[in-house]
Parts: sequence; structure tokens; C-alpha cells
Amino acid sequence: MLDQRLLRNDPTLITGPLARRGMATDLSGLRQLALEARDLEQRRSELQAEGNRIGKEVGERIRGGAAPGGEEVKELREQGNRIKRQVAELEEQEKGIEAQLLEQLMVLPNLPSPLCPSGRSEADNVEVKRWGTPRLPAEGEELQEHWQIAERLGIVDTERSVRIAQSRFVTLLGQGARLERALISFMLDRHGQRGYTEVLPPVLVNTASLTGSGQLPKFAEESFRCADDDLWLTPTAEVPVTSLHRGEVLGAEQLPLRYAAYTPCFRREAGSYGRDTRGLIRLHQFNKVELYWFVAPEESEAAHEQLTLDAEAILEALELPYRRIELCTGDLGFSAARTYDLEVWLAGAGTYREISSCSTCGDFQARRASIRFRDGKTTRLLHTLNGSGLAVGRTMAALLEAGQQPDGSVRLPGALVPYFGADRIGAG
Repeated sequence: MLDQRLLRNDPTLITGPLARRGMATDLSGLRQLALEARDLEQRRSELQAEGNRIGKEVGERIRGGAAPGGEEVKELREQGNRIKRQVAELEEQEKGIEAQLLEQLMVLPNLPSPLCPSGRSEADNVEVKRWGTPRLPAEGEELQEHWQIAERLGIVDTERSVRIAQSRFVTLLGQGARLERALISFMLDRHGQRGYTEVLPPVLVNTASLTGSGQLPKFAEESFRCADDDLWLTPTAEVPVTSLHRGEVLGAEQLPLRYAAYTPCFRREAGSYGRDTRGLIRLHQFNKVELYWFVAPEESEAAHEQLTLDAEAILEALELPYRRIELCTGDLGFSAARTYDLEVWLAGAGTYREISSCSTCGDFQARRASIRFRDGKTTRLLHTLNGSGLAVGRTMAALLEAGQQPDGSVRLPGALVPYFGADRIGAG
């Protein structure tokens, strides 16, 4: 959520950055609400102070000998009661205006970092680096896509999954299920070795958790909701981990806090029909290991780079070529101030596809979720960062396509062999 002080004092500090996102925003009405809310708060505070003064004066008069039921004390008490009624009226007005203000602020996205390149769409994103050599088909060789390999090896069942649930769900079988489990353990172990605290949070989250991380109210249609409870299936571990410290004041000595969380994730993928309808790329349910940092504001830029390097380290350990893309302002996610996308090479498809999105959110989520830290005598909002480390299904897809062999088997990278228990799938 954006800082109301910017709205009251200089709305151009909001409209200018939002224009870089491609949003033409008239904040005059919202600013008026913010000014009214501040004025009501000031008037209420002044009246409460006056009421407190009168209450003290009543006590002093009685201790000085005035009769508790006398005119002198009675008049002061009546004055105090009038103030209480005025305060109650102001509080109701203030609640109404604050609710309107909050409702409108909640749908405004984060402001892009000054470091974020300007642009209108993904066509303006900037490639930062590449790692590894993408596998290309040799002469006379025809590389298959991962869903073709998976079907041939019998490790993914899509048709029966439709019977169980609906389209865009998959059931992993045999070596496919074992590979998924191996990847999750491998990722969590590697991140643990780098100092992350492993977290296994609830996958059912309440409305406050989704609101704090920025998914609600704007992206309600993308999430699955339980009909009889205030609970939703989490779209990403970013949601519960943000709320791990919701409403808390942390000590500066606790920062940075770094978490690696595994969860199943659930998304409706509204509006994406017709794209990636086969295979493991775009599903309603998928597994993911999420990296999440809570840091002091001065450390967030360096933390963003390190978090991205930690996600890249998984790809490198798995011998998967990738590229790092910096998103332009027009392609940023709702809560992000700056984002690097990691795109892995899919050898069968012959293209790079996103496998991780690493973002710094500044104090945007911390303000929504009320997460602060005590720095000496002051209390400040901290900064949050998140990134996939990695999306497990997409990692499996990349491994199947990268490791496919002429005999129909799939070779696995050496780092994964101790977890999977063999160096290939479909051998023999």
C-alpha cells in the first residue's frame, strides 16, 4: 500500500511513477479524502486532549473543596460529556472516510523503483545476462517437448486427472512423482545450506493474509476460495510467509530474516486459456519453493541481487541454461518495485520460459501487513523481497527436455542423483 503522506503532501510523487507503469491516474478525489481524514484525526485528538484536561480539572476542584454535586463541578462534567459525544461523532466520520480511503489505496500498485527500466510491455524488458549453452537439435535429431517425453515414459497422467478434478491438473506417477519429490528436497537443502530457514506454512490462508501480500482485493478472481470459511488456497508461499510476521515489530538485530518455504500453489489462471494447455507449464495446482526476505530498507537493493543469485544457483547446479531479464515498468507485478525474471531454456520447445520471478517490494507489503522493526529509538517499516527458488514443475519440464537421450531415457544432472536415486529416467 502506498504512503498516505505522499498523497497528502505531493501527489505527483505517486502519479509520476504510476505513469511510468502506464497508468494515468487522477488522485484529486483520493487526496481530498486523505486530507479530510487527517483533519478529522487532528480535531478528534484536540477534543480528546481537552476532555482529558477537563477530567483532571474536575478532580482538582473536588480535591480543592468543591462539592462533587455542585454547580461548579456539574458544569465541567457536562462540558466533558459534550466533548465525548463530539469525539464519538468524529470517530464515526473518521472510520467512514478511512474505509473509503483504504478501499481505493488497496487497488493502487506499488511504485516502480527509479532503477527499474521504463517501458510499456514485456517487449521492453532488458536481458541482463545468460548462463550456460542452450541445447539445440543435432543434425537429423528431433527434440521432444516435456509433455511428449512424460507421456511416453508414463510419468504424468493428464486424462485421469481431468476425471479427478478438471483440466490443468496433473497426476505424477512412478519416476515422475519421485523426481518431483527429489527436486523439492534438493532445492530446500541447497537453500538451507545458504542460510535460509525452512518453512512449511499452511496452504489455506485467510483474507488478511492475501490482502497483506497484495493479492487482494485486485486478484480475487485468480484465487480459489473455500465457500464456508474465510479461507483461500494460497497462490504462492509468498502469501503465508508475508503474514508470518504480520502486525509485529521486529528488532533490528533480527534482520535480515530469510525463509525458504515449500507449498503447493493454486491459481485459476483466469484469462490464460489457449496458452500452455499441455504439460507442466501452466497448471491450476503446482509445487514451488519460495525464497522470502525481511530486511532493513538500506539493505534491500543488495538483498534483491543476492536472492536472485540464490535462485540462479539452483539452475546452475541442475545444469540448466537460463537468462536473467529485468522487467520494465509496464510489465511489473502489482506489489513489485523492481523484478528480475529468470527464464530457463526448454530444449524441446526451443525457447526460454519463466521459471522464477525475483522481486523487491520496498515497504509496500510491510505497510499493508503492518510489519515494522525497531531501529534504536525509532520504529520503521521494513522491506520485503520474494522469488521462486524454483517452480518445481517447470524445473522438471526443463530437465526432461534438456536430458532426453536417443534411447528414449532422460539423463539427470549429477547434483540430483543422490536425491532421485539414479542418473536417469526410463533407463532400460
